[in-house]
Amino acid sequence: MDNNRRTVYHTLMDVETKNAYSNIAINHQIILHKPNNVPFVRELAYGVLENKMLLDYIIDALIPRDVSKLKAADLTILRMGIYQLARMDSVPEYAAVNESVVLAKKFARGREGFINGVLRSYINEKYNIKLPDRADDEVRYLSIKYSYEPWIIRLWLESYDTEFVESLLKAGNETPSVCIRMNWLKIMKPDLIRELTARGFEVEEGKIAANALHVKGQGLLDTAFYKDGLFSVQDEACQMVAQMLDPAQGDVIMDMCAAPGGKALSIAERMNNKGTVIASDIYKRRVEIADREAKRLGISIIRTRTWDATRVDSAMVEKADKVLCDVPCSGFGVIRRKPEIKYRKNEAEIEALPAKQLAILKASASYVKPGGVLMYCTCTINPYENERVVADFLRKTNSFKVEESRQFMPNIDGTDGFFICKMRKVNDIINREMAGLR
Repeated sequence: MDNNRRTVYHTLMDVETKNAYSNIAINHQIILHKPNNVPFVRELAYGVLENKMLLDYIIDALIPRDVSKLKAADLTILRMGIYQLARMDSVPEYAAVNESVVLAKKFARGREGFINGVLRSYINEKYNIKLPDRADDEVRYLSIKYSYEPWIIRLWLESYDTEFVESLLKAGNETPSVCIRMNWLKIMKPDLIRELTARGFEVEEGKIAANALHVKGQGLLDTAFYKDGLFSVQDEACQMVAQMLDPAQGDVIMDMCAAPGGKALSIAERMNNKGTVIASDIYKRRVEIADREAKRLGISIIRTRTWDATRVDSAMVEKADKVLCDVPCSGFGVIRRKPEIKYRKNEAEIEALPAKQLAILKASASYVKPGGVLMYCTCTINPYENERVVADFLRKTNSFKVEESRQFMPNIDGTDGFFICKMRKVNDIINREMAGLR
């Protein structure tokens, strides 16, 4: 059995049957099975995940029964086979079919004949399978073509025109580049570029974030440069949080939903490791990741703790120069990294998020000193979780004013979808100045 395809199969089954995150599942299975062609594994696994609804639509056209009635093992092997036949030109037809049958003999015994027949039917009928008529139902057409749940498409159509939404859907299916954040506590950008290039990596400077580099090449995280803390992996839009927050040496910064710590670490780097960063999260295990990363990066000013961000810590009221709220969200901005997000069916779960996000924002606002900064962030593209949460917050207080707000878009900026709103605490300053005049 081909070890590469076996690794893909187990990855997809983890996502399908255990609700595993794709990035965690694929890394786990690669470590477990040690495939000899990791790029092939990633291409096939993510290709299937990104196109799952389209693949199921094709399979449904080739079988007499409803595709939803198929067992997970059968369906996973068929998706893998059809994706290879349809999108992977480097794979010969016979190899795609034969290797799928081999997988079936191991993981779907007794179904190898059925799977062989469906794949050969696809080879004969692929040009006769048409997408739904766009004129009849545009949402269904886009849903099948780009493999998104229809309700997500309808959500975006409330805010953007059809052409923009289609480009957004397409961008969500593209493979993002590897973006790293230079750790200027240990190295400067020209030196890191030179060192990585000398070891065969292709390096380009970021277009948005000052410390961002885009790197091509295998084994980046196995290098001594990574192990010695010269850089971290972080998307450009995410890097903009620390850049827009603009922390100063000696500041007291609170990161209220910090784990696994990327933004807190980025903030500490920009402070030249001078000051205090209090990184809180509700999950102790995830907070411990931030501690390990701080050690790797040579950062000593981060204080981690477990804390429910919806609660107010009375000991920290008006003690922070700047407070970051990177709140739990729907994650629609990172679909290109976690394609399983596209297939969420529970709208009610998403609709409940703004209330929690607002509660975190309100509690976090109490920590900001007069004249300090409150920053609200999500990794999603959803006005209900972004602009409307900020608007609801501002309606309930006259103490904060928006200084800067930006929605990063994968189809426009080439980054993850990320929302950042920077607010300044102003009302207390005005009140105190007026009190001094009386």
